Amino acid sequence: MPERFYHRHAMATTYAAKIMADPLHPGLFLAAPRRTGKTTFMREDLAPALQLAGAEVIYVDLWSNRQTDPAELINQAVQVSIERNLGLIAKLTKQSGVVKLKVGGVEIDTGSIGKAKGITLAAALAALSDSLGKPIALIIDEAQHAVTTTAGSNTLFALKAARDELNGSHHHGLRLICTGSSRDKLAMLRNSRDQAFFNAPLVNFPHLDRGYVDWFCAQSRLDFALDPEVVWSKFVEAGYRPEAMQAAREVLEYSMIVDSAVGNAAFADAVDEHVREMSESALAVIRSLTPIQAAVLKVMAVQGKDYAPFELATLGKYADMLRLAGMNEAQAQEAAYAQNVQQALAALQEKALIWKAERGVYAIEEQGLPDLMRNAGMLPDASAN
Repeated sequence: MPERFYHRHAMATTYAAKIMADPLHPGLFLAAPRRTGKTTFMREDLAPALQLAGAEVIYVDLWSNRQTDPAELINQAVQVSIERNLGLIAKLTKQSGVVKLKVGGVEIDTGSIGKAKGITLAAALAALSDSLGKPIALIIDEAQHAVTTTAGSNTLFALKAARDELNGSHHHGLRLICTGSSRDKLAMLRNSRDQAFFNAPLVNFPHLDRGYVDWFCAQSRLDFALDPEVVWSKFVEAGYRPEAMQAAREVLEYSMIVDSAVGNAAFADAVDEHVREMSESALAVIRSLTPIQAAVLKVMAVQGKDYAPFELATLGKYADMLRLAGMNEAQAQEAAYAQNVQQALAALQEKALIWKAERGVYAIEEQGLPDLMRNAGMLPDASAN
């Protein structure tokens, strides 16, 4: 039976050993573009490797439910781990109507973890670790979303307190692994002294290598042999994203092609078509924006990390973009007022085109979007200076 996932066991084992070796580990931050295999590695490889290294692993994806506050997602993940480890006792206790459970000598109402009148996150994690007699490894996927709300930011500080508490000599330890699809956004969690994980290591997560392509070709299920050289070339062009390879394979599964030369050419075309469709889908959303929304997004794309939404110079850039879009001088100046910009930012955030930290920092959500806009001619050079 074909393997469902491409595993990177050696890398996972190395990561786990390094993470578990340091009792004062400040946390590890791993950055990689979205849809490049990061989450699969965390769930299918790193989590099992950490378990083998002796840790109780808690995994939470802050991208999984964007309607729920990141703080609540983290608290729920801890709650699930506690209830899973208590097993039958937890179930029987809940069935009897009692919501408070004895964990590691501490009475816990699992539904109130991290809440104002409930047990603190640090105390809950410490109780769980002590009851199991082993360290906790908490993996937070898309961790940059934690700083999009006040509660989420506060939860990061609660986790710092938990790390400091559990890494003391009288506990078993807490290891934190945070991933993010944007290095710049993830850096906000550890770049300044007033952040919870100041100076924690931030590294680029390795993209899938040629080994993935060889595995993919071996698992292809097609009626012709995929050429690894062809697949590798298209994989690199697609930004090391497995979804493009998988989509092309699915297209060809019912093609009845048996000739390898014809099949590989068709595979390459299918990858290109998938990339075009994804790009066009993103560009269609941008083309549907109002003039001020489009102007704000374009200025963000041009300015990048230097974007300051309400500075006078930036307001002037919005007006420049609006004039380039066909507005006259008076219309452009009127549209580029700060209040209109604020409304545009809120709309762009609602459309998931931009990301906003709780402290008011804005960034484009998908890090590849500026290049896509530039290649589509949406960012004329006259607007960049």
